[in-house]
Amino acid sequence: MGDATAPNQMTLVKYDNPVLVTVHDKKGVKRHVQPMGGRPATPGFPQAPAIPGLTGQAQVCVDAGISKKETEEILNAILPPKEWEEDGKLWRQMVSSVPATRVDVINLQEHLDMRLKQRQARETGICPIRRELYSQCFDELIRQVTINCAERGLLLLRVRDEIRMTLAAYQALYESSTAYGMRKALMAESGKSELEAKIAEINEQRDELERQIQDLKLKIDQLERKYAEQKDAEEKKHSEEIQFLKRANQQLKQQLEGIIAPKKG
Repeated sequence: MGDATAPNQMTLVKYDNPVLVTVHDKKGVKRHVQPMGGRPATPGFPQAPAIPGLTGQAQVCVDAGISKKETEEILNAILPPKEWEEDGKLWRQMVSSVPATRVDVINLQEHLDMRLKQRQARETGICPIRRELYSQCFDELIRQVTINCAERGLLLLRVRDEIRMTLAAYQALYESSTAYGMRKALMAESGKSELEAKIAEINEQRDELERQIQDLKLKIDQLERKYAEQKDAEEKKHSEEIQFLKRANQQLKQQLEGIIAPKKG
């Protein structure tokens, strides 16, 4: 059924008055309403002004050189009509095919600034509100240009679609990189506890090894003292044995000399 958009939605794009398309009677049967005279006005909505330079059924825009019907078809292709249902009635609102004047462009700029201020859009950085309002402003400019020159309007449509596609690509890239960063952050957070437990375990192992080193140092000191005492004792014993042997040797030598001396005399 199209966009269920209410007629009072604030937009910078200029639309014609809503047209009643279908009425649901009390029995629930749809009854189509045939509009008289193109796009009639509806109570509660202002009447669209007449199009200067356009007359008759085959109205032709002076600057564009194409009929009003063709212009409306192009405009409806670029900016599709709004449709919504209210109180059992189906309404349709087409984009306006009225050429814009210099005053309309000035009013568009003023309305853009006013909406940016009212909705508190950011002046810099990423701001969906500012992007939406500027997108509406660009659509309105495309509408104004298309009425005067359909080819120029279609070219601007290509530019608009390219910009939107580029922005969508950047947005997808941003969301992908953000999701990747979040996954990495969660992985790092989940691995943090494991690393902390591993660090605590390694610290305990280090403390245990340090205690073992202290114990080994004490044992080494004890063994060194023990071996030093043994060495001193063995050296002392060895020295005493040498002294004993020297004295015994000296006694034997004296005894031998005493035995040999009488024989010579």
